[in-house]
Amino acid sequence: MTDLFDHPREVADDTASEQSAETQRRSERRRRAKRRAQRRRNAISFAVMIIALALLVGGAWVLVRPLLTPDDGPTTVSDYPGPGHGEVQVVIEDGASGGQIAETLVDANVVATSGAFISAFNANPDSASIQPGTYALQEEMRAADAVRALLDPASRADMVITVPEGVEAADIYERIATQLQVDVDDVQEATDEVAADYLPEEADGNIEGWLQASTYNIHPDDTPRSILETMVDRTVATLDDLDVPHEQREEMLNIASIIEAEVVLPEDRGRVARVVENRLAGCSGDRTIGMDSTLAYGLGIPAGEITKAQWNDASLPYNTREVPGLPPTPINSPGRASLEAALDPPEGDWCYFITVNLDTGETRFAETIEEHNENKALYREWLEENR
Repeated sequence: MTDLFDHPREVADDTASEQSAETQRRSERRRRAKRRAQRRRNAISFAVMIIALALLVGGAWVLVRPLLTPDDGPTTVSDYPGPGHGEVQVVIEDGASGGQIAETLVDANVVATSGAFISAFNANPDSASIQPGTYALQEEMRAADAVRALLDPASRADMVITVPEGVEAADIYERIATQLQVDVDDVQEATDEVAADYLPEEADGNIEGWLQASTYNIHPDDTPRSILETMVDRTVATLDDLDVPHEQREEMLNIASIIEAEVVLPEDRGRVARVVENRLAGCSGDRTIGMDSTLAYGLGIPAGEITKAQWNDASLPYNTREVPGLPPTPINSPGRASLEAALDPPEGDWCYFITVNLDTGETRFAETIEEHNENKALYREWLEENR
C-alpha cells in the first residue's frame, strides 16, 4: 500500500530541527546585540569619566595657577641672559610680597617676566630678607642676579633714619638734617609748615609726640617736609590700629611719652602708667604727677641739673611737681609698647615710684608716702655705695 504522507514523522523531526537551529541563531544574534550595546555603554561611560576628569583638573588649574604665578605674568617663564646695562632706581615698598616686587621690577625693565623673578625668588633661601627701600639696579638683569642685588646693601640708593623710643623732636630734626645734608633751620621751617597744615587737629599745632619712633627709608627725592609727614602718618596709623579715639590721642601720647622717659625696665611700663592715672585722680592730694622728666624737658637740661628754685617755680608749665595735670605737650616720641600701657594700665593703688638701683633698673612702687620715703632711702644708700 502506498504511503500518501511521505513519512510524516521524519518530516516533523526535520522541521523541528530547523526551528531549533533558527531559535539558536536568534538567541546568538540577541546575545551579540547585547554585547555590542554593553560595549557602547561602557565606551560612553568611559568617555564621560574622562571628560569629567578633564574638567576637574582644568578647574583646579584655574584656581591654583594664580597662586603659582602672577595673574598678569606670561604663561612661559622667560629671562634676560644678563648681565644688564645702565641704571634704574626702583622702590620696594614696605611689606611687598615676592609677586609685588616682581611686578615692580618688570615695570622698570629690570627683569623680563614676573615668572622668572618669582622662580629665582623662591629658589633663594635669603629672599625673605629683602628690605623695603630704594635700589639702584640695572635694566635687563638675569632674575637670579636681581634677587642677589636686592639682598646686597651696596645696591641701596636710599638712606635710613632711625627714631628710637623716647627721642625728642629736636633730636629728630638733627637726624633729618644730617641725612639730607641740609641746615637744621630748613628742617625747623618744614616742621612749622607741617604743624600748621598737616598735623591732626587734636595735636593743636604741637608736633612733639607725633613723630613715630621707628625706622624710615629716605628716598632720593624726599624733603624734610615729606619725611616729617611720613612720621606723622605712621603715628596716626598706630593710633588707628589701637582704636584710640581722636579726642584722647594727645592725652595718650602725652602719658606714653612720660612712661617712655621714666621707665627703665620694660615690665614696669604698666605700673608707671597706673601711677600717672592715680596721681591725676588725686592720690597724692593735689593732682600733680610730680615727674622729673617733664621739667627737664621744659628746661632743656638733664634732671640732675634742675635747681631747687626751679623745682619750686609754679610758673614753669612743665613743672609737674607744682602744676597739676599733664604737661602742655608730650615730651618725646613714645613707642607702641608705652602707648599700649597708657591705654590699658593694670589695676593697682600705687601713687609713687622710684628707681633704687641705677645699674639694674630696679624700681620700687608704693601706695603711701611713708613707703615711698623708705624707697627713697634705699636709693640714697645705693648712691652712697656707688659714688
